Amino acid sequence: MRPTSRGPLESLYFDYPTFAARDVPELAAGYTNEESGGPLVHDVVIVGAGPIGLTAALTLARYGIRSILLERKATYNDGSRAICIARASMHIFERIGAVAPFLATALGWTRGRSYYGAHEIYAFDMPMSAEERYLPMYNLQQQYIEHYLHEAAAASPLIDIRWESEVVALHQISDRATLTVTSPRGGYDLAARHILAADGARSTVRGLLDLRLAGANYEGRYVIADVRMAHGHPTERRAFFAPPSSPCSTVLVHKQPHDIWRIDYQLPNGADEADAIAEPTIRARVAAILSDIGHTGGWDLEWWSIYSANSLCLDDYLHGCVTFIGDSAHIVPIFGVRGLNNGLADAHNIGWKLAYVLSGNADASLLNSYTPERRGATLDVFANATKSTRFMTPPSRGWTLMRDAVLGLAVTHDFVRRFADPRQMQPYTYADSPLSTPSPLAGAAAQNVRLSRNRFLLDLAGDGFTVLADAPIGAELIAAWRRRDPRVTVLTLRDAKLFSTGDRDAILARYGGLEEQCVLLRPDLHVAAVVPAPNALGPALDRALGRIAPLPEGATMA
Repeated sequence: MRPTSRGPLESLYFDYPTFAARDVPELAAGYTNEESGGPLVHDVVIVGAGPIGLTAALTLARYGIRSILLERKATYNDGSRAICIARASMHIFERIGAVAPFLATALGWTRGRSYYGAHEIYAFDMPMSAEERYLPMYNLQQQYIEHYLHEAAAASPLIDIRWESEVVALHQISDRATLTVTSPRGGYDLAARHILAADGARSTVRGLLDLRLAGANYEGRYVIADVRMAHGHPTERRAFFAPPSSPCSTVLVHKQPHDIWRIDYQLPNGADEADAIAEPTIRARVAAILSDIGHTGGWDLEWWSIYSANSLCLDDYLHGCVTFIGDSAHIVPIFGVRGLNNGLADAHNIGWKLAYVLSGNADASLLNSYTPERRGATLDVFANATKSTRFMTPPSRGWTLMRDAVLGLAVTHDFVRRFADPRQMQPYTYADSPLSTPSPLAGAAAQNVRLSRNRFLLDLAGDGFTVLADAPIGAELIAAWRRRDPRVTVLTLRDAKLFSTGDRDAILARYGGLEEQCVLLRPDLHVAAVVPAPNALGPALDRALGRIAPLPEGATMA
């Protein structure tokens, strides 16, 4: 919502483009597949052109796979919405060729603070070492996220973006699905071997398949308000429990680019929603909160909305030809900035797997790993976010009493302050994935290493699987690996063209025991296997491609 003095998309800082529907081949009379004479069946159709759908399309394009992207609206999502981009997501943007504008605009941060009344009770610093290319977190409004990803997608000849195109029916038969699409230019059917549903929390595709999300709904409701003001506080997360203006509320404050500040505040139980989101009420609440944080200058109201915290997901993310990604598959509480980042990981995960299947480098069985990996990540998010949600928005009188007791003690007692930790998002470890060969590092996000000549280890990883070894590898063994995956990249630490002696020492220190072992990295930069010798890598690569069954629990490659 916007102030009554401005139009629906009249922003103080962002010019929303509009994208008209256009004529598409399916609208032409008698349009058929030139080879078969029947309807053209596309490899991939993605429903929803938000950050998740665009990331999936760009991931597929990275591997040469075409996709059609359908979006019912004519522009980007309005307002800041999801604003926090985690380090792992920046690596995804890098791998799909879109990271540069994010780095140019987003505001990076490492620190957060929590307050109770007028007292600072907790401060946390997210892990940040010299070995990392990216900061732990960046703030950027969602419309910019969509804009930058859309610019990258629009530049790709492999991505067909169709705006004002709404899916109204879906029919599946054996190995394909047919979507019925309406647009101002006319209606048509669109057949595809794979449908990626990235159409959000109110997913049309999910509804057409009569699927329901299951889980927990929380009573607490929050208002989001974006304001523009010149306020000198550094970029960091601030949480205020029982601030002077709202003794029964919790308030979150984030700095965004272009002097935009995101304010989230909790509504009292029983508050009338219509009154809470009325413009005079929003202005009064925001003014009081700004007074609490010491802002005495002017400010402008940009946009506002309302949300509640939920932990909901599908039982299975794959249904025939349809795969659910992002909020269409799961809805997670916003605390700990997990929603957007969890969805981006979904898109990248299914993107490389689907590309391998469609290019003939993996069997369709590889796709069966998507649900256990990404639903596992969602359940892990629920476990952590639920703790944060119960602290930020107590679900009962008992929880409220406990939370308030902790906050009161935290003013003078250090030992309880850690309970105010928001548990920021960390990359999920696919230790139990059917693709992982058991080892202490299996499934973990690959560790980066700062190298000489202003480079980083993960910069050298290929689009396919990457082998990291200390000693040189024989040509016959590499050829055997490339028969399994033509994209395999082999990095040997003794290769003087790639690594200095100092680089080798740094990598060995980061990956202990690598002198005798080989590490296999997946295309999404998670560890697939650590094997005792190069000749043991073939079976691990087959397993990571979904070609052989996982090892029994407790078994190793030794």
